Formats: sequence, structure tokens, C-alpha cells
Amino acid sequence: MNSAQRTAHVHADRLSGWVDRFAASHRGLASTTDTDDGVLLAMRDGATALLCAPWPDDGRPGRGAGSLERLVSLAAQERRLALVLVRRGGYAVGIAVGGKLVAHKVGTAGSRSRGADSGAAMVQRAAAEAAKVFSGQSFEYLATGGDKPLVESVLATPTLRDVAQRSRLAPLAVADPNMAVLTKAAGDFCAVRITITDPAGS
Repeated sequence: MNSAQRTAHVHADRLSGWVDRFAASHRGLASTTDTDDGVLLAMRDGATALLCAPWPDDGRPGRGAGSLERLVSLAAQERRLALVLVRRGGYAVGIAVGGKLVAHKVGTAGSRSRGADSGAAMVQRAAAEAAKVFSGQSFEYLATGGDKPLVESVLATPTLRDVAQRSRLAPLAVADPNMAVLTKAAGDFCAVRITITDPAGS
């Protein structure tokens, strides 16, 4: 039987507490291993948690004696992100710093835009608003989510060509974008991504 997996996003200031609670609920921590993908925590009951930093160190590694401390330090750094979320039901773009939005624009697909040309209309609107929001803003990474073909079509527009060349963070699966979805995504993109694998047979 395959082990079940799920994903959680935890901010740096809450990570130590999360690890303590996770270990307590799985009979204790057996080992901590640095891997190419992140910090792997193995529990005594067979459960694991792979902790991935929200961004690469890019010359600014986290500080600390252990791998977990360094991960927390790296994730606690404030980095500026450009967010582009697009689905057929709407779009949301913004600039986030430390998990908080400092500029944004959200739009939904109107009833007239849900036909065969809804995708093209959404791309045009999202690209135009993204260009306005990103104009004059500095950011280090591009963070995307939603319908990948629509996202890529938005980023392929000439006005966003420079934006599309930025280093990208791992994409998020999101619902139809609205203000609540964008706000949550801004926080999740700046949090430690944890892939939890339950013990076999659980």
C-alpha cells in the first residue's frame, strides 16, 4: 500500500513549534538529514516530513548550527516576489514582501467572457493589469499559480517579457483567484513548504 502524502506551508517563526508537535504525534524524531531537496525529518513510526525553503539562498544562506536552524533563518529573510495567478474564472497579480501584499490587482471573468474566447480575454486582461502593478517595482522572484497554459500565455506577452525571465519559485495550485486566494498565496510562497508522508499502511 502506498503511503499518503500531503503538503503544508508553515512560516519560519512557527516552524520549530510545528516540528515539535509533528514529532510528538509520531513517537519522536528519529533523524534529520540534509538532502538536495530540503531537510528530511524521519519519525520513529515511519512518517517523514521534507522541509523545503521558499527560495534558494542566492548567496544569502541561513545561519545556525544545525540544518533546521539554517532553514528557519533562510525562510525568515524578506524577499520581494511578483505573483501571477490565472485561471479561467479570474486572475490576481501582486507584489509581496515577507508574505504580505504591497501592491495588487484582482479581476474575475464576467459572464460575457466565459465562452470559447474566455481564455484569450483573461490573458489580455491579466497581462495588462500585471504590467501596471509591476511597473516601477523591484522584485527577486516570480511566483505563479493556477492554469499553467494561461499563466504562460500571460507571461509571453511583450510587456511582461522581462518579468518572465526572473527566477521562478515552485508553482502553487490555487482556486479561482480572488483577494483571499491572492493573500493566502502571498503567505504560502514565503513559507516553508512541507511534504508529509504518512507511515505505510496508515
